Amino acid sequence: MFTRRDIPQLKQELSIQTNLLNHNLTLKTRWGVFSPRAIDGGTMLLMNYLDIASTDKCLDLGCGYGPIGLAVAKSCPEGEVHLVDKDFVAIELSMMNAKLNQINNTQVYLSDAFSAVNRQNYFDQVVSNVPAKVGREQLSIILYDAFDALKPGGKITFVTINGLRHFIKDNFKSVFGNYKKLKQGQKYTIAQAIKA
Repeated sequence: MFTRRDIPQLKQELSIQTNLLNHNLTLKTRWGVFSPRAIDGGTMLLMNYLDIASTDKCLDLGCGYGPIGLAVAKSCPEGEVHLVDKDFVAIELSMMNAKLNQINNTQVYLSDAFSAVNRQNYFDQVVSNVPAKVGREQLSIILYDAFDALKPGGKITFVTINGLRHFIKDNFKSVFGNYKKLKQGQKYTIAQAIKA
């Protein structure tokens, strides 16, 4: 139980030092966003299965404070990364973390999934650490919008809790016509599909 005296301390930003995709990052975060104390296990697992080309255009869907999108942006210095989230605090933190790490090939903006993205055949990759509480309806909207936003040959790569793995598999096959399980760990599954 916290007392009033604890509140000023709790309002202060937290800081994470991490290495993702072989890039050292300092990430500012705060209570109220996903996994504020450390990079979560799903994101850490996902990092082992991303293959980013230096010119890729990528979308980090549900970016939180930016660990995935900023590491990807460091890996595609001649490309660009869009980081989107429906939480304004997450967007504020992602913008701050892009500046803090001197990453200039990003666009960070508020978007409920693809609602503000509006890009046709634009991205080489869509990447997301999908929230466990995403509903079937929202996931269907996301996948069809992702299909439209990806270039032919573009990839979508999701990390989800294992409880969603069959649902993701069925939906990737339905929307993209293919599915590949890159890794199933104790808690998380990495899944990928390619736009033909």
